[in-house]
Amino acid sequence: MALRGPLRRLLRTQLNSTCQSRAHSVAVIGAPFSKGQKRRGVEHGPKAIRDAGLIERLSNLDYPVHDFGDLSFQHLEKDEPYMHIPFPRTVGRANKLLSGAVSNAVGAGNTTIMLGGDHSLAIGSVEGHARQCPDLCLIWVDAHADINTPLTSPSGNLHGQSVAFMLKELQNKMPELPGFSWMKPFLSAKDLVYIGLRDVDPGEYDILKDLGIQYFTMRDIDRLGIQRVMEVTFDHLLSRKQRPIHLSFDIDAMDPSLAPATGTPVNGGLTYREGIWITEEIHNTGLLSVMDLVEVNPALGASREAVASTASMAVDVIASSLGQTREGGPITQESQTLKDDTEQTTF
Repeated sequence: MALRGPLRRLLRTQLNSTCQSRAHSVAVIGAPFSKGQKRRGVEHGPKAIRDAGLIERLSNLDYPVHDFGDLSFQHLEKDEPYMHIPFPRTVGRANKLLSGAVSNAVGAGNTTIMLGGDHSLAIGSVEGHARQCPDLCLIWVDAHADINTPLTSPSGNLHGQSVAFMLKELQNKMPELPGFSWMKPFLSAKDLVYIGLRDVDPGEYDILKDLGIQYFTMRDIDRLGIQRVMEVTFDHLLSRKQRPIHLSFDIDAMDPSLAPATGTPVNGGLTYREGIWITEEIHNTGLLSVMDLVEVNPALGASREAVASTASMAVDVIASSLGQTREGGPITQESQTLKDDTEQTTF
């Protein structure tokens, strides 16, 4: 479903609720947290992304930017593993705090950017978004599916289980973890699309197939092309009705040549052009409501250049999701309308 010309304008005129009136202002929330996995350093991701010029870049776009700084997370001294899950109480408490922060930012009318931190933070980010916008849909851009349950996870790391906490269809397969009593599943499998998968655990593969989740591996992207992947994504998520988009973007979706400073890099990832096409097209729907950018880990860069490259990639991904274009300026509603009219005339 290509969103062009009159169709795109129609979508924008239909969006009247708090959830669906996006991009009048942008809220940035830092989440310096690492306990969803075992590698230290990812808690410095928000600072690295800001130091790479994020706020300045966003300030050059079409709306005011409010940087609310970093959340302060409490690390519990006594947080024994449950089953083989490390730090369950610490991760649960952090996500509850983040959920409230995201909910407040969205409720105030902001398009919200959450800077991680590891990908376990998506539990709180998406849940907080869903408090305000229960009909949201989720686009998960990642090398990994992060849909293990505590029973299928080889490592036990909660950053590889984030989506399982959200899905209603997995409620009966999720044991009650300490620290997560506040969390109830809220998302249906049909409201989720994965893009960029290339390292999926056997248990995750079974879940994807059993639940009929729409996903695109890197092989699918090679076969179809990124333009067709995004058309199918929007057709799957938006053809029934227009609703807010939550974009959860793990920097390891990008090829490690572009984003080496991350905890679980996998070769054969998205090219720069593919990654930016994804975020440009999401912006062009006018429906982006919340975005996570996670797993930038400055401690894992082999050099300053590797860290700078990864943080710069993160800034480019975020900026393009909010309207920066490769044509030299931000997409405004007026400029997009003019371009759409030109495309309709040309084609």
